[in-house]
Amino acid sequence: MSVGKRLSFLIAYLIPGLAVAGYYLGGSFNFLTLAVVFGILPIMDLWIGPDASNPKEEDVPELQKELYFRFLTYGWAWIQFALVIWALWEVQTQTLSTLEWGAFVLAIGVNTGGIGITVAHELGHKNTKIEQWYSKFILMTVCYMHFFIEHNRGHHVNVSTHEDPASSRKGESFFAFYPRTVVGSLVSAWNLEKKRLGKLGKSAWTLDNEMITSMIIPVLFISTVTGIFYAITGNLNWQVPVFFFVQSWIAFSLLELVNYIEHYGLARKELSPGKFEKVLPIHSWNQNFSLSNAFLFQLQRHSDHHANAGRRYQSLRHFEESPQLPYGYELMILLALFPPLWFKVMDKKLEEWKIQHGQTSGSSGGKREPATA
Repeated sequence: MSVGKRLSFLIAYLIPGLAVAGYYLGGSFNFLTLAVVFGILPIMDLWIGPDASNPKEEDVPELQKELYFRFLTYGWAWIQFALVIWALWEVQTQTLSTLEWGAFVLAIGVNTGGIGITVAHELGHKNTKIEQWYSKFILMTVCYMHFFIEHNRGHHVNVSTHEDPASSRKGESFFAFYPRTVVGSLVSAWNLEKKRLGKLGKSAWTLDNEMITSMIIPVLFISTVTGIFYAITGNLNWQVPVFFFVQSWIAFSLLELVNYIEHYGLARKELSPGKFEKVLPIHSWNQNFSLSNAFLFQLQRHSDHHANAGRRYQSLRHFEESPQLPYGYELMILLALFPPLWFKVMDKKLEEWKIQHGQTSGSSGGKREPATA
C-alpha cells in the first residue's frame, strides 16, 4: 500500500476539528461539519475519482498485522469520548441559541455516527478482547450497544434476506425501513441473547444478558456525567442528557441510513425454506471513491466485508461483479432522504445490474417485494 493511501485514513480525524472550530466561530458556523461532509467531500470525491486497486494477496497477511491501522481505530475511540464530554460540558456551561444548539448537536452526531459507529463496526468484527471493548466503548456514547450483538450474530447471518431487519428491500423507502430496522434490530438482539443464555441454562432476565446491560450502561454514563457537572457547577442542567440522547439518535440514524444504502434491493436465493445461498460480494452495494473510502475506513468496500468479514479495513478489495453505487455514501444518504429521487436512481441501477449479471428481476429472498412506502 502506498504511503499516500496509508496517510489518507487520517482524514477522519479532521472532522472532530470541524465541529470544534464551527462551535467556537459560533452561529451558523456550527454547520461547518455538515457543509464539508455533505458538500465539499462529495465534490472532491468526483474530482479525485475512484480507486479500484486491491492489495496483493501475498501482502495481505502482513498488512493485516500492521499496528498503524489498528491504532487509528483505537485513537478514534478516545477522540470520540473526549468530543462527547467536551460538547456536554459546553452545553452545561454556555447558553446557545436554538440555531446553535441544533447545528452543534448535528455536528457532534455526524462525528459519532458517521465515523464513530463505522469504527465501532470495524472493531466489533475482530476477535481480540481489546478491540471488542473499544467497539462497545464507542457504541456506549451513541446508545446503540446492542448493535454489537445483532450486527455480528444477526445481520451477517441473515443479510439480504427477509429475516434481516437491516437489509432494505426494493420499493421500500428509508422512512418505511427506519422503524422496521430500529425495532427489528432490538428484537433480534434480545432473541439472540435469550438463545445464548438458554443454551447455558440461564434466564434472559439477568445482567449476563448483554442486551440488558447495553440499555443500562449508556444511562449510567450520562447520569454520572450529569451528576459530576452538577457537583462542579452547582447547576443541574436538563439540557445535558437531552443533548446526549439527541446526538445519539442522530448517530444511529446515520447508521441506519447507511444500512439502507448498503443492501437495497439485493437478495440471496432461497435454496430451501429458510436456507439461503452463501453470502457473496454481489449481495452488497460497493463504492470506490478514494476520499470517502478513506474517510469511512473503506466501509464502502462493503461487498468484500460481507463476503469476508474477518478482513481488516486496510485489506478490503474491490469486486467488479458487485453492484456499484453511483456516488459515495455522503450523497447517497441525502438521496435516500428523498424517496422519489432514490427510487428513480437506484431502481434503475438495480435492474441494470441484474440484467447485466443475469440475476432474476423479481428475486427478493423468497418473498414478494413490498410496495413503495
